[in-house]
Amino acid sequence: MPRIFDNTNLKLLPDLQQAIEAAYRADFCVGYFNLRGWNEIANKINHWQGGGGNCARVLVGMQRLPHEELQEAYSLSQQEEQLDNPTKLKLKKAAR
Repeated sequence: MPRIFDNTNLKLLPDLQQAIEAAYRADFCVGYFNLRGWNEIANKINHWQGGGGNCARVLVGMQRLPHEELQEAYSLSQQEEQLDNPTKLKLKKAAR
């Protein structure tokens, strides 16, 4: 069953270790990834068989803010590729 750990009301590591003990696979979506933290749960995951159904998957990355996308889009427009007006307007609206 999916469970979201936002680390505001819970102590992340003990609850995460407990959840992993009862699991046979895990999908992690994190903004940042520190390999030292992985060592705290690796011993509970290493025995999983691997493959699509018995593995741990980690998606690392932060969603960029709309104004950051707009800034990047305008910096690209000075190169060979030009942004079309509908895309520019969409990015401007999202940045508000």
